[in-house]
Amino acid sequence: MNVSEKKNTNSVTHFILLGFPSSPERQLLYFGLFSVTYTLTLMGNTAIACAVLGDRRLHTPMYIFLGNFSLVEICYVTTTVPNLLANFLSTTKSISFVSCFAQFYFFFSFGCDEGFYLSILAFDRFLAICRPLHYPRIMTRQLCTGLVALGWSSGFILFLTPVVFISQLPYCGPNIINHFMCDPVPIMMLSCSEDTTTQFIYSTFNAVFMIGTFLFILCSYALVILAVLRMPSEASKSKAFSTCASHLAVVFLFFGSILVMYVSPGSTHSVEVQKIVTLFYSVVTPLLNPLIYSLRNKEMKAALRKVIFIEILFIKHK
Repeated sequence: MNVSEKKNTNSVTHFILLGFPSSPERQLLYFGLFSVTYTLTLMGNTAIACAVLGDRRLHTPMYIFLGNFSLVEICYVTTTVPNLLANFLSTTKSISFVSCFAQFYFFFSFGCDEGFYLSILAFDRFLAICRPLHYPRIMTRQLCTGLVALGWSSGFILFLTPVVFISQLPYCGPNIINHFMCDPVPIMMLSCSEDTTTQFIYSTFNAVFMIGTFLFILCSYALVILAVLRMPSEASKSKAFSTCASHLAVVFLFFGSILVMYVSPGSTHSVEVQKIVTLFYSVVTPLLNPLIYSLRNKEMKAALRKVIFIEILFIKHK
């Protein structure tokens, strides 16, 4: 099918996102639950970003990367949850063709950025623990700035190609997506023709990014753990293990569910399982990450207490 024929058969102007079909009362319950979750996610990640910005003791590469990671989390969760909340109150549950693909692009771009930031954090810990004497010379301000820019831009560059290819598929109906977001797998299933080339490109991008970054992170932390075990001081061991444990917890939360879902789009997961797994890494994980990063980190907890104290004073004097 050539391009002109594709355009002629592209009669779909909007999609219907079924979300979580249930009674109106339950839809309101879902709305309240996800509103609270979204608010807590924004508050937690904003608090970490503000703590890093406001506390000079946290103006080190690791915390700068962590602060930017929290900002990416805010963008990531905002690509889906506001539309999900609107759908709970909507009777039509429709989303325009352009908005659907915009959501797809930004959701996966920010998700990709998260993966790169987790890799950057792993690289930073590897340098700090395995090459402590060379760390200040290697992790310069220029490299730190470059890694921050890479973390923000990589997803937008990487996922442009799959989005363009999938958006160019012919869509002539039906237009019902049994999901709460514009996920590429059910979108491709709505295409009038099965384009194996597009599916291959999409699968390749997912596999290269997810498996590549995941292996890089695991190898980095394996080397870090080996270096920590050789440390003579028990206090140094405890601090290094505490930092790495929180990082690895976030890594497994993020990559565990995503690797199951997206490396093979032809997978046989039921629709409900797909929704729950997607909900876990797109909503639950961004909610838990601030807790994981701050729970066993004394510097971060002290900075967060300072942010909360300033906020309380601001509210009292308002």
